[in-house]
This record gives sequence, structure tokens and C-alpha cells, in this order.
Amino acid sequence: MPANDYNPDIARRDLKYYIFDWDDNILHMPTYIHLDRRLADGTWVPHLVSTALFSVIRKDTVNYRPPNGNWDAAFVEFRDIEGSESKFLLDAKNAIDRLLAGQDREPPSFNTFRKTLREGRLFAIVTARGHNPQSLRKGVEMFIERILTPEEKKEMIRNLRGYVICFDEPGLNERLSDGEILKNYLDQNRYHAVTNPKFIRQVKENSNFDPENSESRKQFAILDFLEHLFRMVERMGSNRPVSVGFSDDDPGNVAAVADFIRTTLRKRFPGVKFVVYDTSDPDVDKGHKLVVSGQLGLFS
Repeated sequence: MPANDYNPDIARRDLKYYIFDWDDNILHMPTYIHLDRRLADGTWVPHLVSTALFSVIRKDTVNYRPPNGNWDAAFVEFRDIEGSESKFLLDAKNAIDRLLAGQDREPPSFNTFRKTLREGRLFAIVTARGHNPQSLRKGVEMFIERILTPEEKKEMIRNLRGYVICFDEPGLNERLSDGEILKNYLDQNRYHAVTNPKFIRQVKENSNFDPENSESRKQFAILDFLEHLFRMVERMGSNRPVSVGFSDDDPGNVAAVADFIRTTLRKRFPGVKFVVYDTSDPDVDKGHKLVVSGQLGLFS
């Protein structure tokens, strides 16, 4: 695409950003948690559990347990194994194959994520997985390559060039190829797998968050993205209203994030509109919507 082909309306665009959980939110991933299940006679048998089911039964310690009490063994499919192809990328490919073949339906945040990419808006992936950030980023690149149509890819690059022209150094747009424009965009987003050992070490260095608690680790990831985001907004020199959307299919995470917004984020980022989507019900398009902000409080 020629460097002079860009969206001139970017400078007037609203400041809207997103934080996405991945599993059963952007894609239905064929990744399983390995558990033992208690039968009626008291014996235990191996049992594979989807992420959607795990969000429902994860606190049921009477009927479900990790094999040999080892949670690392339970989540072996949610880690990158050195020297092996990323299980995340293999499962993302499988999920996209099924979607394109009409064998699976679009998850609640699929089209919102697609639109986010098409419009070139900043985003964060915040998932309970333990993969390396680079694996998550490559999954996003795969989504762009396989899901976006040629016309949508052109629209995305056109929007991204508009951002570069409006907010970056003069002449940078002319020096960058389309591939470099896309890389620059992906570099600015966040990819947080909150059970990754390196990420957990980061949480341990901050006494305000509990590294042993999944919801607390997600809160840390969200705050990291928001601090990064507002450094960029300040650099843009814009005083327009900002809104940030968060979506997750685990009701526990949704409740923890909504509480984190009410108690912490709306004080730290006054005036920001926070929108939370509970996507645990696959029959509700885009999920149940909650709006949390300093002015509006919390309502359905």
C-alpha cells in the first residue's frame, strides 16, 4: 500500500481500547486441563476438562483434583515446552480451521477483536495460560493473516498509517513498509499469560498483588496495560475521553476485575469509562455488559 494512502480522520477518532481474555472469548481453543474426577464409588479416573467447564468446576475440590496433586501436570497443555512447537499456536490453528470450515461458531468477543485489529486500536491479551508472550503475539499474527480479509488488512494498514502520521515523528510513515507498520503496531500491545513463570516473578516484585492468586495476577496485567496505554495517550497530547473494555468468560475473573475497577482503577484513572463484558454465556452475543466508571458507578 502506498505510504500516502492513510486514514486522515484518525486525529478525530475516539480513544477506545480493549483487554481480551483468549479462550472461549476470541477463539474456542481445543486445549484441555488434565484432572482426576471422583466417581460415585469413590474411585478416581483421569478426566479432560475444557476451559469453559473448568471455570465452573475449578473450586469443586470434592469431585475434581489435579493428577497426583500436581497442578503443573494438570495444565501441561497451557505451557510452551522448550524445543517443541507451541501448543498455543497448534491449537489456535486448529480453532481457526474449525471456524473457517463452519464446524464451530464465533466466540463472544471474536468480532470485537476483529474490529479492534481492523481499526488499529491498542489492546492487551490477558490469559490464564502460561505461554511465552511471543507465542500469544504469534497467535494474534495468525488471526490477522487467516481471519482478516484482504480488504480488512488494507483498512488496518490505512488506519495504522493514519496513527503514525498523526502522532509519530514527521516522515516516519514514508520510511516504513506495510510490514514494518504492522510490526510497530503489534509491538505497542501487551501479551500477558499470567501463569507464565516470568510473569509470576514480576507479580512477586509488587507487594500490592498476590502471585498465588489468578484473579490478582490478571489485575496486575490489566494495570500494566493501562499504565502503558496512558503513557502513550499522554504522548499523543489528546484530552479526549478514554474508554477501556475488558472481556472474560470466567465469572470469577469478571467479578474480580469489576471490583478492581471500582476500588482502584477509577481512582487512579479518573474520568475513564471502563466497560466489562461477562462472556460466560455463549448464547449472549458479546456477553453481558457492565459499565464501571468514576461518574456512573456500576450498572447492567
